[in-house]
Amino acid sequence: MTERPPTSAASEADEEHSTQRASIVDHHVGARIRERRTMLGLSQQQLARMIGVTYQQAHKYERGLNRISAGRLFEIAQVLNVPVSYFFEGLGPAGEAQPVSPRQRMFLELARNFALIDNDKHQEALSQMARALAAQSQAAQRDRDD
Repeated sequence: MTERPPTSAASEADEEHSTQRASIVDHHVGARIRERRTMLGLSQQQLARMIGVTYQQAHKYERGLNRISAGRLFEIAQVLNVPVSYFFEGLGPAGEAQPVSPRQRMFLELARNFALIDNDKHQEALSQMARALAAQSQAAQRDRDD
């Protein structure tokens, strides 16, 4: 049996802190994958098929239970049509995730519900309504600025 060299308590603490921080990052990256997949209206099974893994593996990625290699993350970014940096947006300098604002949560819910509408005419009507409301808001903002 080979003996491990003695380690200091400080190096063990550093290793544990590093593992914990990595875990936070893994969870954040997984959440961003889930968020983007949902925005695109894809199921976990569809994403798994597109990146060549099982549904269970895709689920573990999204939950932050399994780490994602750089190559796999690049592939996921291509499939979801985002830069790799997208998955790290919202992380603080120490690796902690920034809280999701109510507005961000509402946007995600809107995207999720829009993707569930299976009638193309209804989707188009909703899209036109959003464009009209946005144009009205922009016009009102310009009037206030003048």
